[in-house]
Amino acid sequence: MAEASVDHREVGWPVYLVAPEALIGAQVVLEGDEGRHAVSVRRHRVGEVIVLTDGRGAWAAGPVGHVHGRDRLVVEVVGRGFEPAPSPTLTVVQAVPKSDRAEDAVELLTAVGVDRLVPWQASRCVTKWAGDRAERGLRRWRRTAAEAAKQSRRVWLPDVAEPCALADVVAHEVAGAAAVFVCHEQGTAALAAASVPTSGRIVVVIGPEGGLTPAEVDALRAAGGQVVSLGPTVLRAASAGAVAATLVLGAAGRLG
Repeated sequence: MAEASVDHREVGWPVYLVAPEALIGAQVVLEGDEGRHAVSVRRHRVGEVIVLTDGRGAWAAGPVGHVHGRDRLVVEVVGRGFEPAPSPTLTVVQAVPKSDRAEDAVELLTAVGVDRLVPWQASRCVTKWAGDRAERGLRRWRRTAAEAAKQSRRVWLPDVAEPCALADVVAHEVAGAAAVFVCHEQGTAALAAASVPTSGRIVVVIGPEGGLTPAEVDALRAAGGQVVSLGPTVLRAASAGAVAATLVLGAAGRLG
């Protein structure tokens, strides 16, 4: 294989994260936590091909040339490239689900292809993020997103933002977006039939298990959000985002 002649997603090669500077050169060293996972958990051996990415679109692929100890291996680069950032971009503002479902939500959203995840402390969230609990929750979301991105062979990792309140959602996520879809079981318009832009920034807002409050719906609508329905059934908060994201990304042409 010659450099830039392979598509990192055409074959089921495993993906690992490295620092951007590590991708430079004919050999790439994988070490630390990622190296330990590759050597001691996945048990890669000399000759097996893996993909290395910085999570910002750059990637390199090649066979393992050397394995050192239990947490370090060297990849001989035979293909590399850069995948442009997706367009349009999709942000999902996800009301924090119950703790036992939060990681499922993040994993699904990442696998579908969401570019930015925003944990939202909505009024009716059962789980309350504050202090140390918020820090732990955010670390779990970011770790889960990174693992799900590697599993789905993404070379662009989703950005997982700091947890925010409604005012922050309106000011920093909704403002300036090309389109904002607020998913609500009482929405009269169907998201499946909505006009979805093919450029710019799209935002989908998903409420908590108890639903959005009238005040939240009013604030999001006043900021330019379109209140939409995902269909005749009520979905769990942890799965609604993935359904909405799939509909939006498909309409925007990103799943073709």
